[in-house]
Amino acid sequence: MANPTPTPPPPPSTPKKRTEYPDPLIIPPLQHHKQTFIILHGRGSNALAFGPPLLDTQVSGTRTFRSAFPHAKFVFPTARKCRAKVYNRSVINQWFDNWSLATPNEETGLHVQGLRESSAYVHSLLRNAIAQVGARNVVLGGLSQGCAAALIALLTWDGEPIVAAFGMCGWLPFRKQMEDILVASESGAENMSGDVDDLFESGDEADGDDNDAPTQAVAFLREELAMSAQGRSMVVRQIPLFLGHGTEDEKVPIGLGRGAASCLERLGVRADWREYDGLGHWYSSAMLGDIVDNLRMTTSWGQHQKASEYSE
Repeated sequence: MANPTPTPPPPPSTPKKRTEYPDPLIIPPLQHHKQTFIILHGRGSNALAFGPPLLDTQVSGTRTFRSAFPHAKFVFPTARKCRAKVYNRSVINQWFDNWSLATPNEETGLHVQGLRESSAYVHSLLRNAIAQVGARNVVLGGLSQGCAAALIALLTWDGEPIVAAFGMCGWLPFRKQMEDILVASESGAENMSGDVDDLFESGDEADGDDNDAPTQAVAFLREELAMSAQGRSMVVRQIPLFLGHGTEDEKVPIGLGRGAASCLERLGVRADWREYDGLGHWYSSAMLGDIVDNLRMTTSWGQHQKASEYSE
């Protein structure tokens, strides 16, 4: 009698990929959809806790941030849950792992995987939004670690330039390394010619040069994050950026925000830096109002109408 055919083992279950993210919270526009905002929360938060209160914040009179842009859809992604080394490997929502911001240049290797994955995720959200409303109607923003992740996503973005971006209470990962490249390139140029300004023109150049210092710095960033080397067009130079920070920020010292703005300007980014006296680690009506004004002035959405000029 022949031996029975053995039953094959069940197929192994497919593990959930580390790069999968929860579905984003989507707040529909109040009127016909014309614009899309993608806004990243801070470390330890999530889309539901972060998004609705921000949209309900008054920016002028009874006008809220949401009603200031009635044609905008708001997309609030949620970061994956993973272990945070600085919190004894507690599992929290974070866009990337990082060490204490009291010593931001230590343990930078913790950034790499999370920033690579979060940048790829943000880039996919940007592409989806651009396919729906066009690049000139897409805005990227973030708070705290969400600001940091958004800045890295902007620096490594190689698609069409979006209309604008903003960051609140944030900092710039790998800033020191990029500044070191800028300094080294500028010092070398001075040694050769005595006038670095002739070699490194203002960031108004849209595409840059493969050999200029800012492009070298962003190329380093892409290499550090193991990204494709194709994206060297410095699209970020074509995206106006607003950065706001409270002077009393107890979690992300304002010096880190100032340093981020300075470094980004040296990379050729058009950064509008604002400080808010007495404000801690959060946004305020004044900051959100300035973001609204900035967007109204840099886009054609509101015919340059300021937040203080809104009427119901």
